[in-house]
Amino acid sequence: MQRQLEIQAELTARLGGGEGFHHVHWRSKIELALDCFMCERTARTTVLELGAERSLCSGSTSSGFPSHYTAARIAAFDITSGDDRLSLNAIVSFWWAPFTDARTGLRGAAPTLQPWVRLHLGYNCPDEPATDPHQFTTQTNTVRPASESCTHCTRPVATSLRAPTIRLLD
Repeated sequence: MQRQLEIQAELTARLGGGEGFHHVHWRSKIELALDCFMCERTARTTVLELGAERSLCSGSTSSGFPSHYTAARIAAFDITSGDDRLSLNAIVSFWWAPFTDARTGLRGAAPTLQPWVRLHLGYNCPDEPATDPHQFTTQTNTVRPASESCTHCTRPVATSLRAPTIRLLD
């Protein structure tokens, strides 16, 4: 079966320029807990990149099934920004079939019984010479509010007031 999840997240950040502006931006990488019918393991970390036709499942070395490609991809990736808000709405499309976990005996589910997502972001410090963007993440299992400060100038970069949401679409 092909299934789809919607992932939504919002951050507060200075996006309109001026003092403290760090050009915060979503990166096109998502890590998501999915039950993998290929290695028959539940709650595997699946790494998705925008534009890739498949993703990478963390696998299970204890079962002799190392990381492997799996049938999941980012089907849509929409960013909205205002002067002080940055939001992401992404659709992940994945294939899923019923199975029983090869190690624990738990039945696989779509989505997994313990949904989890990590979203990747970047920023550039205005006080630092042009370099590669600094990186940080926001994820569902972090205590809120969660803030990120610049590693160069220590000014606040972004704040997450609510955890990203994961919703199975019909």
